[in-house]
Amino acid sequence: MVDIEEKITFVTDDKDVSVSKFLSLVNAVWPGDYHEQSTVEALKRTLNITAWDHEKLVGCVRILTDGYFFGTITEILVRPDYQGRKIGKHLMEIAWEQSPTSLFIGAQPGKEHFFEKLGYTKSIQSFQKKKQRNR
Repeated sequence: MVDIEEKITFVTDDKDVSVSKFLSLVNAVWPGDYHEQSTVEALKRTLNITAWDHEKLVGCVRILTDGYFFGTITEILVRPDYQGRKIGKHLMEIAWEQSPTSLFIGAQPGKEHFFEKLGYTKSIQSFQKKKQRNR
């Protein structure tokens, strides 16, 4: 655990993050209808770095990696009312330190500057083919 500011605590490999707290954070950033058990399974497959304001989950970055060739940030989430406090920056710094591989990120349009400020450079073009998410 690492403390930043006066009350935000960061956990570098949070294997105990509860699905309800994670989904509360997700819904604060990307409102939707998410399946709880599928979220549990997804969290088990990633390295989860979390930011806490006491018992409230206020940020999370997830890394999916094979440990040698490839690592990607699946998402970085910071509650809207906590943005602008360098929580996302600190989460990304911890992600870089903890990742065993280089990191690739698909930035949403308009968010590129955040990653560029952290030293990430534009690389390969990304493509997507969407599937309907199973409930």
